[in-house]
Parts: sequence; structure tokens; C-alpha cells
Amino acid sequence: MSAAAVAEEMTTEELGLDALDSLPLDTRFTLGDEITPLQEAFLDRHGFLIFGSVASQDEVSRINAEVDRIESEWVEAGETSINGVPIFQGLGLENRPMMQRIPFTSCYSDYIRGFIRSDRFEAVRRLIGEETRIGDNEKDGCVVNTYINVPGSVYPRLGWHTDGLRDLFYLRMPKRMLNVGIHLTDCPTENGGLRLIPGTHHQGLFGMCFHKMHFIDHRPDPKELCVETRAGDLTIHDGRLWHRVERSPHTGAASIRRSMYVPYLTDEYQPKSESSSTPVYHHLGTIARKLKLWRNRD
Repeated sequence: MSAAAVAEEMTTEELGLDALDSLPLDTRFTLGDEITPLQEAFLDRHGFLIFGSVASQDEVSRINAEVDRIESEWVEAGETSINGVPIFQGLGLENRPMMQRIPFTSCYSDYIRGFIRSDRFEAVRRLIGEETRIGDNEKDGCVVNTYINVPGSVYPRLGWHTDGLRDLFYLRMPKRMLNVGIHLTDCPTENGGLRLIPGTHHQGLFGMCFHKMHFIDHRPDPKELCVETRAGDLTIHDGRLWHRVERSPHTGAASIRRSMYVPYLTDEYQPKSESSSTPVYHHLGTIARKLKLWRNRD
């Protein structure tokens, strides 16, 4: 039995720092009816958790089909933003238009909307807070990210950043924000993927803002961890962690990585609509993506 499996069977009284210290950083936990004391301690110390095989392969296939349908309909309709939130659109396979960041997906798919409300995720919701809700039409909604390494892609990778920077745009101090992702493709270390620096959610405001150049710096960090995932896995990571997405060394279809982030919210209900204004940080991101495409036009 693995160290993680043994430790998960321990009672709260038996759980100590020695048990936590024995777990490797790449431990894959099992999601049950509640988040165990060990899992919560791991999250508090390192800032992330990996849960294996939370969604079945059939469910993953159905979600991917729904995302492909939404993308096809929106490309045909010429959509560039939804509820004031820009869609990241670049070029994909065979030089075809591709939506690489799609917001509010659960508002346009009954299947996805029902899936993210499955009872299996109730432990995750309660971890964030008893009054936590799923914000289908708030913030950016349920977001699907698709990374691909081809000419014309606006999302082959993502530079170092902390999500706490977004709080500063809203003129408030950064607070804990847990990002909950469902992974829709396999992503081993050799295909790029999510990198994070464990424990950096404990850094102060200065470190969160200035330890690295947000989104510009793509350099590997000696303390970074590659979060290896398989299709159907669920990950939780604290948005105050320094994290990035590495470019795949492959090109074309072999480089595609897709994940879906579920919006668990606890603050005041603030629904978006087609009349909603675009946040400042999204304006800046749109400019950066246009400049990137312009530089790569040849």
C-alpha cells in the first residue's frame, strides 16, 4: 500500500507532521465524501491537491464533445466575447480558427452544467465554504482552456503568475482562492502542462507581486513541480501560488491539452450579462494576444 493510501486511513488523532512529511509532492489522492484531515493538511502546506480518476472516460468524452460543439457554433457566429469576457481565439490544426479559452461553458451546455453539480464534488464545495455556490454566469463562469503548439496559437503556454493580481485590479487584498480543474486530456511531464512552486501561497504581498514578472517570465524555476494529470483527474490549487503552463515540445494534435475550471464562489452574487463591461485585465490580455499574433504573422 502506498504512503498516501496508508496515511489516508489514519484518524485525526493519529495524523501528525511526520505523516504529512512522508508524502511525496506528486501524491494522487482519492476523492471521497469529504476532504480528509490529511488532504486538507497537504493543501494547507503545499497549496495544491491531485485527485485521480474523478470523471470517467465516457464523461470526459462527452464534455469534450460539448466543448467542440460550443466552439464550432461560436466560430461560425463570429463570437469574440461572452458577457464582456473575451474569448481567446487563435489558429489550431490545419490553420483553422480555434477558441483556446472559452468562458461560461456551463451556460451553453446542459450536460456540463449538470456534470459540475454532481454529488461527487460536494466535498470540494464544502472545502471552500458551506455557503459556496457554482457561478455559472459570474466572473468568467466555467472556463475551458485548450493549449496547442502550432503557428498562430495564442495559448501554447502561459507565463508565471499568481491569481491574486486579479484581486488587486479590484482594489482589494488578495485572499485564498482555490482553483478547481477537471482535466480533459492526459498531460504527462513530457507534454508540458501546469507547473507550480509549492508553498508560495504563504508568501507576502510583495513576493506575490514582484517575485517574478507576471505572464512575461516563462523560465523554469528550480523549485517548480510539474503537476502530471490524466484525463478525468481533478486538481485543486491555491491561486496565490506562483504557477505557469509549460509549452508542449510536440506540435499539432500531439500538443493539445485541455482543462475545465469550475467557478466556486463565496462572495456577493454578481451575475454577468451581454451588457457587462470588460475588466481591465482582460483588455490588457487582448492587447498582448494581438501583439503576439502580429509578431508571428510571418
